[in-house]
Amino acid sequence: MTATRGLTADPAHRTDAGGDHAPVAPTEHHLVHRTGWLRAAVLGANDGIISVSSLLVGVAAAPAASHAGVLLAGSAALVGGALSMAAGEYVSVSSQSDTERADLARERAELLRAPEQETAELAAIYVARGVSPAVARQVAEQMMAHDALGAHMRDELGLTEELAARPLQAAFSSALAFTTGAIVPVLVAAFAPHDRVVLAVSVVALLLLALLGAIGATIGGARIGRAVARVTFWGVAAMGATAAIGHLFGTAG
Repeated sequence: MTATRGLTADPAHRTDAGGDHAPVAPTEHHLVHRTGWLRAAVLGANDGIISVSSLLVGVAAAPAASHAGVLLAGSAALVGGALSMAAGEYVSVSSQSDTERADLARERAELLRAPEQETAELAAIYVARGVSPAVARQVAEQMMAHDALGAHMRDELGLTEELAARPLQAAFSSALAFTTGAIVPVLVAAFAPHDRVVLAVSVVALLLLALLGAIGATIGGARIGRAVARVTFWGVAAMGATAAIGHLFGTAG
């Protein structure tokens, strides 16, 4: 009875009919897997809100600005910004993808040329992580027999299928995130009275930034207050700077 209680009390093992122990999936809940897409989504939406709102405020603050001119500037900023985000992300992630493919091709060639050396290299990685040399060698041999390229891809190169570079997906996601953040300030400028565009866009933009910071912090498990303060501070700074430029230099003459 005591032995049975000792076995079932361990959450990392289970006992099958033959008395062997098999590991079960961990029950801990981590948030680090969200950092990739969370960073891209927050960056795109944040950029859309701040850049387009700042431009709207700067143009609207000019004494000679017309309502039609403000809307034209905001719409152009939305379209241009979304395409810029898509192009930049596509080029960046494509370069990353090219590097990953080159590394995998080099690793595949090394596995064919010198499998014993690659096994020793894999074992050395496990030893550096705290595994004893004998066990590390055994694990490396088993990993090489099961999926040699996959083992080196994960443990030597730090690459996984889930986090592989996908240029088109990254470009579309960035453009969509930017547009999502930028469309609201443009709509606010379209429906607000001309003499209230600066105030209306500024208030809505700051509320959106605060909401975005809170959502990002909640999803990522970070402190909400700090995230909200950080993102709204830079929003105030950007819109304040463009408003000053528009007021000072946007004269009729």
